[in-house]
Amino acid sequence: MKHLVIGSTRANSGKSATVLGLGLHLQARGFTVGYGKPLGTFATLSLPDEAEGQEADVEFITRALNLPPQACRPTLCLLDRLTLAARLRGQDTTDYRAQLSAYSQMAAEDVVLVEGPANTAEGAIFGLTLQAIAESLDARILLVVRYGSLLAADHVIVAKERLGDRPVGVLLNDIPLKEMETVRTTLVPYLEGQGIPVLGLMPESRILRSVSVAALVEKLTAEVLYAPDRLPLSDIMIEELKIGAMDANSAQFFFRAAHNKAVVTSGARVDIQLAALSTSTNCLVLTGPSNLHPEVQQRAAELEVPILAVKVDTLSAVKIIETCLGGVRLHEGSKVRYVRELMANHVDFDRLLQLLDL
Repeated sequence: MKHLVIGSTRANSGKSATVLGLGLHLQARGFTVGYGKPLGTFATLSLPDEAEGQEADVEFITRALNLPPQACRPTLCLLDRLTLAARLRGQDTTDYRAQLSAYSQMAAEDVVLVEGPANTAEGAIFGLTLQAIAESLDARILLVVRYGSLLAADHVIVAKERLGDRPVGVLLNDIPLKEMETVRTTLVPYLEGQGIPVLGLMPESRILRSVSVAALVEKLTAEVLYAPDRLPLSDIMIEELKIGAMDANSAQFFFRAAHNKAVVTSGARVDIQLAALSTSTNCLVLTGPSNLHPEVQQRAAELEVPILAVKVDTLSAVKIIETCLGGVRLHEGSKVRYVRELMANHVDFDRLLQLLDL
C-alpha cells in the first residue's frame, strides 16, 4: 500500500479535482484506491463557528469513486472556529499525528489518496501540515499549483525547500491557453532543471470553476422568484458574473461579452434585467425590492432563466458569487466526466506511476 498526498501552495488550487481525477484513472488501470482528508476545510467566506458533519467535496469524491466504507479514511479534525479556539486555549490536546498513523493500519488498498491542507502552513497547530502528514504516512506529495504567472516558479521552489524530497512532482493548474506555450518552453524546463518533475499542465477551465444556480441559492440565502419547470437549478451552470449598473444601451454591449453568466442588478432596474435576458444569461440576481416585473418574468420563462432575489446589497452579493466562482465545486455531478477527460489529456500518468514505483 502506498500513500500519495495531494498538496498545494494556496487554497482553491484544484486539489479535490486532482484527487477525483487520479482516483478514476487509477481505478481504470486496475488499482484499488482509498481516500482520506485528515484536516477538514470548508468552502465558505469565513470559517464556520461549528462544522456540521462532513464537507461536501469529501462526500462527493467518496461517492464518485464508489468507495466502500473500509476504503475511506476518517477526517481527524474539522477546521472551524470552535475547534481552533479550543486548540489555542489548550483545551484540545489531541495528538492528531498519532491518530494519523491509523491510516496505515486500515485496509490495504494499492494507493491511498490523501488530500492535504490548503497550503504548506495550514494545520500547524494540530500537527497536520502538509509536511507532517507526508512524514507520518511515509508518503510522496503531488503538488497542485494554480498558475497565475511565471512567478508560480517561486511558489514551487519554496514548497520544495520546505518539503524536502517528499514531492514526487508538480501539476500546474488553471493555465490560460494564451500562456500555455510560454509555460511549456520557459517554466517547465526551469522546474525540470531544478529536479522537479512537471507531471501535468492543466488548462484554464470555466466549466470546472462554474457554479450551479442551486448552489447560489444556498450561498446567497436567496428567494427563487422564478425557476424553469424543465431544468433543475442544479443543472443550470454559471461561468461568469456581471453587474448591471449602467444605462440599458451600454448594458447590451457589456453583457454580450460574457456567456453563461449571472447578472446582479437592482430589482428596480427593469431595463437592465431585459437587456441581460437578451444575451447569454443563465441567472438574474435581484437586489433591493423583489417585485418581479411581468415583462421580465414572461421573458425569463420563455428563455428558462431563473431569477433570484437577495436581501444583501449588490456588492455583498457579488463578493459571495465571486467566491463561489473562485473555486472548483466538485459535488455538481456534471463535472465528473469532464475532470476525467481533462486529466486524461493533460496529465502524464505513466510517469507519475513510474515515480511512485507502481
